[in-house]
Order: sequence, then C-alpha cells, then structure tokens
Amino acid sequence: MLHSQLPWFFGGPILGLCVVAMRWLMNERLGVMGAWTDVVNTVAARRLSFGPFGWMLFGLVAGAAGFALIAGGPDFHGYGWLTDTFTGTAGTLAIVAILFACGVLIGLGTKIAGGCTSGNGLSGNAMASPASLVATMTFFATGIVVTLVTEALI
Repeated sequence: MLHSQLPWFFGGPILGLCVVAMRWLMNERLGVMGAWTDVVNTVAARRLSFGPFGWMLFGLVAGAAGFALIAGGPDFHGYGWLTDTFTGTAGTLAIVAILFACGVLIGLGTKIAGGCTSGNGLSGNAMASPASLVATMTFFATGIVVTLVTEALI
C-alpha cells in the first residue's frame, strides 16, 4: 500500500524545479489559480486548445486520480471531525460535497484576492516579491491562529 503523502524531501525539490522551469522556459509564475483561470477562460471561449496552465491543472487532477487508483481508492482519513462524523458510502459522498464546496469558496476568495497561496508562496517568494512575502506570512499566521483556536475549542 502507498503512503498517503509524498515525503517532503521529494515534493519540495520537485516543486522548486517546477517553479524554476516555469520561469525559465515560459517566463510565467507557477500557481494553481492561473491554471484554473486558463481552463475556465478556454471553456468560456468555446476553444479546445488549453495553454500550459490548463494542462498543468489536468495533470494535477490526473495525478491525484492515478494515485488514488494505485492506492486502492480515495482515502478520506485525517479530516478530523469530518471523517469521524460522516461514515459509510453516504458519509463519503457528504465529505466529497463538503470538500468541493470548500474548494469553490477558496477559489472564489483566491480570485477576489488576485492570487493563490501556491502562486505567492512558491513563485512570489522565489522572486523575492514583497507582496508575496507578506501574503505568505499572513497565510501561515492565519493557519496557526485558526489551528490554536480550533484546538482550544475542541
């Protein structure tokens, strides 16, 4: 059985190489919101030719689906109360619906904010962008505060 996560010492350098490759080969920043926007714009324009960001998004989805298939199916353990509360087939569907809704809300917030955590954290920091440095510090600080508050309430 596969481990549920790629070790950081593989994932980190791979992401770093992707950031460098995107900048060097295409003079573009690596970010998932750019990929999603590319797919939405292509579909809205009724074109079938996706740009590199669109193919990157398809690669992310295909990679996740391939990993789930090799691992024996999707694994929804580790979401705390969510996986403790919703069990069985109906529970899995509920978890998928909740995670999908959360993803839509995150995407909406990202679009309104003009960038995503991956774009700011990876590409922006690699380019020493002051705005990205502040944004990334804000992401991490918010995550730490929410975690501490959540743990205090549970």
